[in-house]
Amino acid sequence: MLHPFIGRKRELQMLRDLFKKKSASLVVMRGRRRIGKSRLAQEFALPNRHHVFSGIPPTSSTSAAAQREEFARQIQREMNIPMPRADDWGDLFWCLAQQVQKGKVVLVLDEISWMGSKDSEFLGKLKIAWDLYFKKNPQLVLILCGSISSWIEKNILSSTGFMGRISLDIVLEELALHECNEFWNAEQSKVSAFDKLKVLSVTGGVPRYLEEILPSQSAETNIQRLCFQKEGFLFSEFERIFSDLFSTRSAIYKKIVKRLARGPCELKDIYDALGVGKGGVISDYMEDLVTAGFVSRDFTWHLKTGEDSKLNQYRLKDNYLRFYLKYIEPNKKKIDKQALKLPPQWQSIIGLQFENLVLCNRKSIQQILGIDPSEIINDNPFFQPSAQGQSGCQIDYLIQTKFGTCYLCEIKFFSREITNSVVDEVKQKMRHLQLPRGLSIRPVLIHVNGIDDSVLESDFFASIIDFESLLMNRSTHCG
Repeated sequence: MLHPFIGRKRELQMLRDLFKKKSASLVVMRGRRRIGKSRLAQEFALPNRHHVFSGIPPTSSTSAAAQREEFARQIQREMNIPMPRADDWGDLFWCLAQQVQKGKVVLVLDEISWMGSKDSEFLGKLKIAWDLYFKKNPQLVLILCGSISSWIEKNILSSTGFMGRISLDIVLEELALHECNEFWNAEQSKVSAFDKLKVLSVTGGVPRYLEEILPSQSAETNIQRLCFQKEGFLFSEFERIFSDLFSTRSAIYKKIVKRLARGPCELKDIYDALGVGKGGVISDYMEDLVTAGFVSRDFTWHLKTGEDSKLNQYRLKDNYLRFYLKYIEPNKKKIDKQALKLPPQWQSIIGLQFENLVLCNRKSIQQILGIDPSEIINDNPFFQPSAQGQSGCQIDYLIQTKFGTCYLCEIKFFSREITNSVVDEVKQKMRHLQLPRGLSIRPVLIHVNGIDDSVLESDFFASIIDFESLLMNRSTHCG
């Protein structure tokens, strides 16, 4: 039985609107593994006639012929017809098109890169089949799904062969926090925001991971069951997703994310971690990780003009990857022997994970602060390098608006109530920040476990946002 479908209302509506057109639609859907691409496509397709086909996971022995043969078998089962010949993609697409010539129908080609990456003729024949056969049905929607976003970007979105043919390009991100909250079902009001944060510090907003939560269990029990038992869903997940996505190069990508697990850094720090000189191939690897949804490239900007600076940092935005590299991988042998419980020091990572969750929910932050997205010049983690006559400065999240206001957001995790020392910390950042004349600054505190009365009495923060308000999608704020 499928878990109830949660979130993706905007994407679902965009897909449904395609049936209002009088022509066939070609859709690209991409995002990290387990992010819910197949489930969204299925939810959209369910009320209509639909057929889902999937490539098979690549291995060293998986050939182009094996992919064609599997596709032919799937056509046989889906369409209840004799198995077609599997020696040519063009014949397979033609055979499929003959079965969907009329009426509302949704076709999903899942893991499209697995299907076609080993056959140089695959995409060309898919394009021909679209032009000559599939698009003749004005009520047909063909969805191309894939986890290797860089392959899709290079071979489909940037390909002249598909230029002007794609009706919709959907990139799925993590679920918003108020959507994650729904996975606690009837227990939502009984479980504290802190307990939910502990789980989300491992799962992030990845729906497939959230489906594994048992709401009646504590955060620690859920994490122990999922991560620190050899049968646990998240125990071997890292190896599965990296080998599937990056194949023989997975070891290099793993070294990169290991460096990023220690904290954000510049590209030169990645070169140092890999022990290599500057070269374009590493930049390509970083772009792969960004487009795959595991890493964010955060650009700082010039406050005077609002334009991006050349300075940027890479940040591991995927909470599961960091948790795995910090706590699961170093202990895999002990876990295999069932000799390890949840490490008592695991909560030391929550600060970074909390920051990731907030940055993935910046639209909710803006809504709570009453900022219209059209007013924003730039927003991101902000860093000011130290230089002669200028102190370095790192701001968790900064929003600059066209009305001359900067919202300096301090994302603060503490296991107890936050004390008045946070005021001094933020004041120091404000002193170091080189703020052009004419710009105002409004400090904002984002927290999870409450604040001491002295923080409120200081009347320093323009707004104070509780993590619970993000989980409940409440748009009220205090100042």
